[in-house]
Amino acid sequence: MSSTRRGSSVAPQGTFGERLQAAMAEHGPLCAGIDPHRGLVESWGLTYDLAGVERFTMTCVEAFGGSVAAVKPQSAFFEVFGAKGVAILERALTDLRDAGTLTILDVKRGDIGTTVDAYGEAFVGTHAPAPADAITLSPYLGYGSLRPALDLAAQTGRGVFVLALTSNPEGAQVQHARLADGRSVAGAIADDAAADNADARSRGELGSVGLVVGATVGSAVRDLGVDLPAMAGPVLAPGLGAQGATADDVRAVFAGALPQVLASSSRDVLRAGPDVASLRARAREVAEQVAAITTA
Repeated sequence: MSSTRRGSSVAPQGTFGERLQAAMAEHGPLCAGIDPHRGLVESWGLTYDLAGVERFTMTCVEAFGGSVAAVKPQSAFFEVFGAKGVAILERALTDLRDAGTLTILDVKRGDIGTTVDAYGEAFVGTHAPAPADAITLSPYLGYGSLRPALDLAAQTGRGVFVLALTSNPEGAQVQHARLADGRSVAGAIADDAAADNADARSRGELGSVGLVVGATVGSAVRDLGVDLPAMAGPVLAPGLGAQGATADDVRAVFAGALPQVLASSSRDVLRAGPDVASLRARAREVAEQVAAITTA
């Protein structure tokens, strides 16, 4: 993220995994998305321009702040408006932090060396203008290529969610592939995350390195040997609601790892806007529905 000023952010207390576990216990296992793309913004009767995106975003911040376990803004929908769009994103992240709500910035970055190090500094670093509590990362240059960002997140008390089994059908081309040792790519990513979460697991805590696994992937978790319980970190699970995943799907996909699931919902919640009270009520309703599934 760009900013005209740089300063030192205050490091959060405890690990990201600890904070997320507490937030899920208090508010339910829901991560509410903020996705101000054209269709959603216009469905609220707003113009798809900088003013409309700002109004949409800050309405979501007011509705979700202090009411859900986590909020996930999609960075691309702000970046499309340049520096002024990124400024709205930074304001949202800051206001949510001030409300005591965890933020997961959906950036899906992935690179090597100094570049991935810079991505980490931009989003979870000590001098980031508006650091998120966690970010999404893409491991398809190799999980080890993410090491600078993984280490920085750990040092600053923040977390990451690494793409493992995504809900888009194109993902299977890479994620279902087999390595020379017979493991699937997705399974190997889960194994690497498990190694990073080993200390937290030994303490009986939720790790700070999570995975993104779609709730619509069917039997792929089992078929590909993706050991989510052993991974011991949170599982960010898109696919509920508008994408079609049912309660039975969630139970089947995440069998054995249901307490780790943080369901991600955007359209299913955002369609309740633009009224703040209606948005907040819908988020709480979805959180209760997910809790009934994951704690049954």
